[in-house]
Amino acid sequence: MQEKIVFLDGLSLGEHDLQEKLLKKLPNVDYTEYPTTTPEQTLERAKGATIVLSNKVVLDAPILNALKETLKLICITATGMNNVDLEVAKECGIAVKNVAGYSTKSVAQHTLMMALALSAKLPLYDFFCKSGYYTSSALFTNLAKPLELLYRKKWGIIGLGNIGQEVAKLATAFGAEVCYYSTSGKNLNATYPHKDLKTLLQECFVVSIHAPLNDNTKNLLNKNNLHLMQNGSILINVGRGGIVNEEDLADELKKREIYAGFDVFTKEPIPQNHPFLNEEIANQLVLTPHNAWGYEESKCVLIDGVINNITEFLK
Repeated sequence: MQEKIVFLDGLSLGEHDLQEKLLKKLPNVDYTEYPTTTPEQTLERAKGATIVLSNKVVLDAPILNALKETLKLICITATGMNNVDLEVAKECGIAVKNVAGYSTKSVAQHTLMMALALSAKLPLYDFFCKSGYYTSSALFTNLAKPLELLYRKKWGIIGLGNIGQEVAKLATAFGAEVCYYSTSGKNLNATYPHKDLKTLLQECFVVSIHAPLNDNTKNLLNKNNLHLMQNGSILINVGRGGIVNEEDLADELKKREIYAGFDVFTKEPIPQNHPFLNEEIANQLVLTPHNAWGYEESKCVLIDGVINNITEFLK
């Protein structure tokens, strides 16, 4: 029987060669790819497929029960598996495979990019030049806001997993002094000093988040502790939306000069009235649309991992 494979949200990978690579290995499969798929379209598009690929399209209990006669494998084109009801999938005999660790280098580099940009006040100085203010300046330079080195600054990492450890290496290469906070309380790494959350927020120039969203991390940073961060410090979230209370952080940014880089948000895409879109705090923020994982080299690793999951399953 010819395998029918459906990719529900191919646009989530940008330009990619998954289909080309897959058909080289499995030339006889019936492959269909949709750029995006709404909840109302999911069941109809996945109907009859033996393998479904999804990055963020939700495959919940009603969908899985409706597809269980034909669907045998779900390949998640990411690491996170929260878009699939894993318990129901198991009950239905549907295997679920993800790809872990493909984006470690990308997310770590993205974190460093945000830290460097904010320590150099890049949003402000980029605007100063592009807006035309520089053309009418009486000076050849502008040092209205201080540019800061990472050298000898304390960098606190929330969540010292694979990505957190990679960030620690990059930060150390710039001369930063790394410490960390374990959100589970179980990950005690002798390489770097462990701090309680209050101390880490008080002492660190950069605080970067690399933790999953769970009961221990939801709303971890909020109005009750964000005020502990020192003036001029930088908060970076490349972990998961919901770990930082975004309204509380926006309020803190309005009160004083702290800075933030975010790649993940509580709701994605962010709504039009999101507090980070306030022009008053624009020069204190670097925002990217959940793409820290998607550097080209990491996408290649991800795609190869997805294809390997399919071919191994079909064996």
